[in-house]
Amino acid sequence: MRVAVVGHVEWVDFVPVARYPVPGQVVHAERAFSRAGGAGSVVAAVLADLGAEVDFFCALGRDPHGEAAAAELSERGVSMHVAWREEPTRRAVTLLDPGERTIVTIGERLQPLGGDPLDWDRLSRADGVYFTAGDAAALVHARAARVLTASPRGRAALDGDGPTLDALIFSADDRDESAWAEKVRARARLLVATEGEHGGRWWGESSGRWSAVAAPGPPRDTYGCGDSFAAGFTYGLAAGRSLPDAARIGAERGAYALTRVGAP
Repeated sequence: MRVAVVGHVEWVDFVPVARYPVPGQVVHAERAFSRAGGAGSVVAAVLADLGAEVDFFCALGRDPHGEAAAAELSERGVSMHVAWREEPTRRAVTLLDPGERTIVTIGERLQPLGGDPLDWDRLSRADGVYFTAGDAAALVHARAARVLTASPRGRAALDGDGPTLDALIFSADDRDESAWAEKVRARARLLVATEGEHGGRWWGESSGRWSAVAAPGPPRDTYGCGDSFAAGFTYGLAAGRSLPDAARIGAERGAYALTRVGAP
């Protein structure tokens, strides 16, 4: 099965800490590590773990961080379609305290544009596409797939008129995502809202709920849990599964992400 991602990448410095510092406090970290992160990277990696053939359309700065991100994702089995930019790759610093993550992004988000000379025709042969960043023309390319899901982080591309989404996936606990989902809800056949340990619900052309899945190990942090759910849900729809089955796959991937430190 072929599933594509049209989205963004951040090169992330992950710093596990025992507790989140209060203003003015100094805390000590035993270690730190860096890897590709951001919604596009997480979804692409999870889809590859699920066994899909993954095409990832993104934009990266032609710098050490961009090159490292492309190499890392390629090693994970993701086919990279990169629009190389002169601007720097966006970076982030993520503090991972028990059960949570706190993110500071650095620089502008780079996104693929429909006019970039990428192999967009591959999307017409995809079973599904997940869209998290790009312009309106990139979204039109993505709609050529049989199934199109998206995150409200796609923002400008989702505003106004344009292709219909099969599902808009967002966190009910994220006020920014929820506000954007409400703004563009007319573009989506289904709204799919995750509710953490309470599972989540979908509504639109049909409605229903799913239950959370128990984590298969001790919880570590929440980085990538929502994006992992989106990957599993998109995978399920692309495979022709029912909505409850797609939600179950998403919930399983989200629960698994909870037991991992940082991005998958």
